[in-house]
Amino acid sequence: GRLISTHLSTYLRKNVQVEVINSEAVVFSEFINSLSNPVLLGVVDFKPLDGNVIIELSNNLGYSIIDRLLGGIGDVFQTNRMFTEIELTILERIFDIFVNMLIEPWENVVELDPKLDRIEINTQFAQIVDPNAMTAIVTLNLHIGRVDGMINFCLPYSTLESVIEKINTKYWYS
Repeated sequence: GRLISTHLSTYLRKNVQVEVINSEAVVFSEFINSLSNPVLLGVVDFKPLDGNVIIELSNNLGYSIIDRLLGGIGDVFQTNRMFTEIELTILERIFDIFVNMLIEPWENVVELDPKLDRIEINTQFAQIVDPNAMTAIVTLNLHIGRVDGMINFCLPYSTLESVIEKINTKYWYS
């Protein structure tokens, strides 16, 4: 486990480009309904805030990262097959790294101690809030080697409510 984390962290620092593509407010059901199964969803306990957030990793990135970690060159796989238990175990380590990367960007808002709760591959098991609840969706384009894919962060208003004033742009300018 530690070897995979070390190898991936080194690889990510050298070969990854990230760009924010979009941020928007949508109701949770719109976000979930826009996803197709199988899907890679990391459900994250966003401690000390109340509630969870979701990290959605595109399948092609998931397959590419797995291929790279298992000795391949990380090429794109065009497949809609379900992930195996072994692949999900590897992806759990990947999501742990993503979750730990959330701490620094949020440090001026709240001292986070986020933990990956679980990985879901079916959207019906990722109902973390009411379907009509408002969420912020932040979409990143991740470029790893020769592979491009999206990561979506779904941040429910109910989870962010206690720190929403600190996220407001007026707060940053004052």
